[in-house]
Amino acid sequence: MRVVIQRSKQASVTVDGKVTGAIDSGYVLLVGLTHTDTLEDVRYVAKKVAEIRLWEDDQGKMNRSIVEHGGDILSVSQFTLYGDTRKGRRPSFIEAARPEAALPLWESFNEELKAFGLHVETGIFGAMMDVALINDGPVTVIVESKPKE
Repeated sequence: MRVVIQRSKQASVTVDGKVTGAIDSGYVLLVGLTHTDTLEDVRYVAKKVAEIRLWEDDQGKMNRSIVEHGGDILSVSQFTLYGDTRKGRRPSFIEAARPEAALPLWESFNEELKAFGLHVETGIFGAMMDVALINDGPVTVIVESKPKE
């Protein structure tokens, strides 16, 4: 599982001209799932997202999590995070999870985030989406699940 976290001041996702999710301060999460991901991966990454310290404390150091700082989540499924560009000019998406496997895991991921007390807005799984955000910082990091053994 791979999640790109973008700290944002404001963000929204629009599908067919209709806003399906919008937040003020918080994180935009671009969520990619691969065919080997499990609920264990989902729980691990959700905990990491909730607890990672990307917000400044009183001394200006990134010492506060989104749970401590406050803020919302805009979660957007994005299979293209598993695009392999090493060969040729067209990315290969063979590592991305099939929709029938990815959808329930993405939904579980969003529920896990809610269990941390976070308000979660979403895009629409599998839809063509327009994502707009004002990047804060900019602060952008990638969180991945533990390597499989």
